Amino acid sequence: MSDLLPATQPTATLMDGIYRYQRHIYDVSRRYYLLGRDRMIAELDVPAGGSVLEVGCGTARNLVAIARAYPNAQVYGIDISTEMLKSAEANVRRAGLQSRIHSIHGDAAHIDAQGQFGLRGFDRIVFSYSLSMIPPWRQALASAVDNLASGGEIHIVDFAGQRDLPAWFGRGLKTWLETFHVSPRLELNTELALQSARVGGSARVRSIYRDYAVMGRLKRGPLR
Repeated sequence: MSDLLPATQPTATLMDGIYRYQRHIYDVSRRYYLLGRDRMIAELDVPAGGSVLEVGCGTARNLVAIARAYPNAQVYGIDISTEMLKSAEANVRRAGLQSRIHSIHGDAAHIDAQGQFGLRGFDRIVFSYSLSMIPPWRQALASAVDNLASGGEIHIVDFAGQRDLPAWFGRGLKTWLETFHVSPRLELNTELALQSARVGGSARVRSIYRDYAVMGRLKRGPLR
């Protein structure tokens, strides 16, 4: 477990309050509307022996799926909620993947590959419906970019603006998401472009399911 900065403790307390009981039904209930997660995992193309970090790993649903899809990879997770990490640890044990999946308590905006995980950088970093729940999401994205290995990639799937869906659906979804402190990051395209330019890389964003969700990818250029 890693210590949190005082400024992030209120967020940790809020997330623990939300997930203290919800964590027990999280995977069953979210499978119907956290769309695109498995598509994102299939597109990771993790290099042999590579490393993957999920920021906001929650119950480790994705960590287990990534470990199974890429059996030569080492998989890591970080989450601000100790309650969710209880479920994550139990799910990893149940899957028998303790030797390949390692998760810690920490702040998404202050990732430290070397200090927290003993790595120089990650080959892949994943945000699966987590940027929309991280208040300093731009800082979290920048921190992830800073912890990419040379040529490493960030993969994102999250809620979009629902521009191609009925207006009533978009309004209803927004209202419902607000009850869970979720805010779609409609500026993601711009932010990814800025971050990729900062490290000599490239970025692209595409909407899926009629703009219900968005998938983003950033590739870092060679380290100097």
